Formats: sequence, structure tokens, C-alpha cells
Amino acid sequence: MREHYERLRIRALWSWQGLKHIWRTEGSLHQWMWANIISAALAFALPITAGERGMLLMGGVMVLAFECLNTAIERVVDDVSEERRALAKQAKDSGSAAVAVAGAAVGLAWLCVLGGLVL
Repeated sequence: MREHYERLRIRALWSWQGLKHIWRTEGSLHQWMWANIISAALAFALPITAGERGMLLMGGVMVLAFECLNTAIERVVDDVSEERRALAKQAKDSGSAAVAVAGAAVGLAWLCVLGGLVL
């Protein structure tokens, strides 16, 4: 049982180190964090259901997760070679697109929630 807790502790440490790295090196994570803070404040201030609030909060956290994955893709591509290559650009652009699509999904969720308040 103790070894399970030790593995959990080590994995949490690795995750924390990764998050610290991304926080220090990726300005876009800061932007998404501010967007999440504003989104969460609105989600708690508006008269919406717990399910709607949970969906909006979860969506914001998922955007942060996609940003972490995008950074991982960028680091692996750059580790292989910093030479400009078409496939490397496509990989990086695809990771960036994943973040943008996740952000658009949260925006769409907000439109639905706000539309429900108005109607």
C-alpha cells in the first residue's frame, strides 16, 4: 500500500514540475488563466444551474490541459530538431489548433448558457 502512495506522490511531483515549467515559459497559459478567472467569476455570479456552472468551469480547465499538451508537442518537436521542417510546423500548428478549438468550445458553451438566461 505504501508503494502506491509513493508512486502517486512521484507522479504528482512530475505533474507539478511540468505545470511550473509551462507557467514560466508559456505566456499563453497566463492568458488562458486570466480568461478562466473571469469565466469562473461570471459563472458564480450569474443565476445559472450547477450543471451549467460545472460545464463552464470544466471547459476552462480543459483549455489549460490542451495548452499543456500543446507545449509538450512543441518541446518534443524542438528536441528532435530545431531545423524548419514542414511536418514540425504542422505538428506545432495542430497543437495550437487544438487549444483554439477547445477555447471556441468554451465560448460556444457560454453562448448557450447566456442564451438560456435571455430566453
